[in-house]
Amino acid sequence: MKTLTSTVDGTEVRWRDKKRYLWMLGLIVPLLPYGAANWVRDSGWTGFYFAGPVFILLIIPLLDWVFGTDRSNPPDWAVEQLAEDRYYRWCTFLFLPLQYAGLVFACWVVTTRGLSLVDQFGYALTVGTVAGVAINTAHELGHKSVKAERRLAKLALAQSGYGHFYVEHNRGHHNRVATPEDPASSRLGETFWEFLPRTVVGSARSAWELESRRLKAQGKKVWSTDNDVLTAWAMTVVLFGGLTAAFGVKILPFLVVQAVFGFSLLEVVNYLEHYGLMRQKDTNGRYERCQPEHSWNSNHVASNVILYQLERHSDHHAHPTRRYQALRHFNDAPQLPSGYGLMLGLAYLPPVWRRVMDHRVLDHYDGDVTRANLHPRKRAALIAKYGVDA
Repeated sequence: MKTLTSTVDGTEVRWRDKKRYLWMLGLIVPLLPYGAANWVRDSGWTGFYFAGPVFILLIIPLLDWVFGTDRSNPPDWAVEQLAEDRYYRWCTFLFLPLQYAGLVFACWVVTTRGLSLVDQFGYALTVGTVAGVAINTAHELGHKSVKAERRLAKLALAQSGYGHFYVEHNRGHHNRVATPEDPASSRLGETFWEFLPRTVVGSARSAWELESRRLKAQGKKVWSTDNDVLTAWAMTVVLFGGLTAAFGVKILPFLVVQAVFGFSLLEVVNYLEHYGLMRQKDTNGRYERCQPEHSWNSNHVASNVILYQLERHSDHHAHPTRRYQALRHFNDAPQLPSGYGLMLGLAYLPPVWRRVMDHRVLDHYDGDVTRANLHPRKRAALIAKYGVDA
């Protein structure tokens, strides 16, 4: 285990990242298509084709319960050394070759093993699980100043067909987070199934508008290879076209289903990350600066290791370029009751979600529901129900 050292106030200090070698466990996810197909072959039980959603919705929540939480933070003096340690970057870099090797392998399985429609659907969900977690890998890479990492981010997004995320997340979501103007910030009283079409359409539209505005300001053509949205979408077209040429037209439905499930995983994570949270306006009508209190946080060890500490979302929004291994816990950030695996499962069930989360939003705002980001259609009902706690 690598020990970091420094001198603080004349005294030598040391610190170790106890999770240093656990970060490699994130590479389990792109191995799921291999595992699922081989488990079916060895056991004869086709239920293994659904290994991806089972892993996310059942196994990860169980591991979160077993291993609990970790609120420890790296000391301030260690952050720069952590950022410079290239080992952590390779933990994300290696995801991509495994991701695409698994996609090609899955296409081969689908076209050679005579899967039923149910089996193909389950296997598409497993491959889509990889695509969804790949968006998180792209999220980590896309925030960095190193050009090679940003290019890898675009590549990671091609499988899900969600290349516009590269533009919208960095230049749209991070500017408008926890406001009614942000299509990726869910509102109190809004179900995930209402949020999903709003964020999918709104995020794509926002990405196009942001990129068009940038290119016009630079005197460049919108419909050109300078357009990051178009080039990202083109990567998906080339990828799907190449796989169709290699495996036949019958692979296209499989590719579409896995892509839809992949980006829906991103959006359910978006749904729970800022649910009901609202940045307040100052006397000039401008939104306050994004603070840790504007994102739901979680310190559950298992899911944070798998997702490159995405769940320490409060620090990420306060410091977007900070690398995952250095993200911190804040005591004043609102805390989710569990890791993302369990929470996204709850988000699929609106009555359960409301029972678990609505009172937490209300408590965060000391009983004043008017300070929350309210679903416009339910605003009057929510105010009538909760009122303002004086």
